[in-house]
Amino acid sequence: MSAHDTALVVVDVQEKLIPSIHDRERVVWNVRRLLDGAKVLGLPTAGTEQYPKGLGPTLPELAERLGPLPWKLTFSCTGCPEVFKRLREQNVRNLLLCGIETHVCLQQTVLDLLADGWRVFVPVDAVGARHALDHDTALRRMESAGAVLTTTEAALFEWCGAAGTPEFKEISRLVREEGPE
Repeated sequence: MSAHDTALVVVDVQEKLIPSIHDRERVVWNVRRLLDGAKVLGLPTAGTEQYPKGLGPTLPELAERLGPLPWKLTFSCTGCPEVFKRLREQNVRNLLLCGIETHVCLQQTVLDLLADGWRVFVPVDAVGARHALDHDTALRRMESAGAVLTTTEAALFEWCGAAGTPEFKEISRLVREEGPE
């Protein structure tokens, strides 16, 4: 991944879904840091909402960084084809997907995107599910299908590519933030 060929996609981090997610504070914190890092480095960002009428909107601290989001009824984000059409038009080849739930919307999106020829990365500390078994099994399935597992910190530094720049200083600041307990 690099800042020149990668986009960040935030999947369904919504008000009525997040309370039941295991380690939700850490997931939201990492998604927010990825959004902030993407902004610093100029990466395109996108996101989706799963049936917001029933599941509520995206969390405010993430929504303000994403802007208006398309919504879907399909579990896979490919149910919002305009998102991926726009990213292809921007010459994006790699997608870093974060959000919830690991074994439902995230996994189905990853599998569909891999089948469509995208290179897909998943930061394991910025995705979540209600149950550890579902989360862990989905990560293994996505990896065996061809997704690359990574972490938030590794992705931020990989996007940055080198030290000694003003962007590196901002990324370094994001990495040093104290996380939730």
